[in-house]
Amino acid sequence: MPDAGRSDLDRRPERAREIIITDDGPLLVAGPVEIVLPDGRRVKSDRPVTALCVCKRSRRQPFCDTSHRCRVRTDEIAQEEDRAQQEPTTAG
Repeated sequence: MPDAGRSDLDRRPERAREIIITDDGPLLVAGPVEIVLPDGRRVKSDRPVTALCVCKRSRRQPFCDTSHRCRVRTDEIAQEEDRAQQEPTTAG
């Protein structure tokens, strides 16, 4: 008998998906995925690994577009500039 009366949640894959949480980037989800957005729309990715944005900077939500990298680099540059300003200079 077909899937009559079964919800989408009942039609889960047999194998568990692997999700990797990165320190400073996206969630990496193994295998093809279907993502349900807050407004109910569904988007699919058939890629072997899908990167999902968690920083909210991506212009391709819910997918990561590496926008988080810009912020990290900006912070690192600011820290380097702060250190350079705090170092005493010696006159020759």
